[in-house]
Amino acid sequence: MRQYEAVIKVMEENGGYATLGFLNQNVLKIAGCEWKTKTPFASIRRIVQDERYFFKIRPGLWALNSYKNKLPFDILPPRDVPKQRQEEFNHTYFQGIIVEIGNLKKYETFVPNQDKNNAYLGKKLGEITTAAECYRFTYEHIIQRIRSVDVIWFNVRKMPTMLFEVEHSTDIKNSLSKFVELQDFYTDFRIVAAEIRKKEFEAKLSLEVFRPIHNRAKFLSYDDVSSWHARMNELATLESSLAL
Repeated sequence: MRQYEAVIKVMEENGGYATLGFLNQNVLKIAGCEWKTKTPFASIRRIVQDERYFFKIRPGLWALNSYKNKLPFDILPPRDVPKQRQEEFNHTYFQGIIVEIGNLKKYETFVPNQDKNNAYLGKKLGEITTAAECYRFTYEHIIQRIRSVDVIWFNVRKMPTMLFEVEHSTDIKNSLSKFVELQDFYTDFRIVAAEIRKKEFEAKLSLEVFRPIHNRAKFLSYDDVSSWHARMNELATLESSLAL
């Protein structure tokens, strides 16, 4: 079996689509395909860009051309789906990617209750998170404020390690206002958005009210997050092969 055929096989078994991270974890397991290269993950990245067989849906998410007309609604919405609905699918996708990264990093992961039933790559978002509720680590009025943050990673002591807000079109200032509630905690903050919004993020973060979190709030583009997800899955595959 050729390498591109192994990638196709994994996608077919997954419904015709897959994240690059999923491919990194599963393609090398296919029997009958040799990967003599020292950089198999780079080969996988190259293979999915072959337009004869694959097409890109979102950053980090690829599908087979032969499945283009039979992919699930939430994976590839029809063009006549309202823009707001498509944005909701994209929002959930990046929430799920961030949750999976947190899981791989051994954090407990939480998403707001109202998001748990949203579809993420054939599952419900709540099925991949590991914290059923937002831990009561401080005063209730702060908990009520941050429990709507898109993704929270908790450490083994049930304390928030990192908060993420996925911002497609809403005001970044609102997310920073949630983050600043935790200025007294050893917590980092990330705004995830299209690269074009980075300057807006920097302008909002420079406001005096956000000075307490200025050095802990960072911007991640959608491509940054998808690359992070792929790399974490590469690392998981390597650690598994070495029995670490």
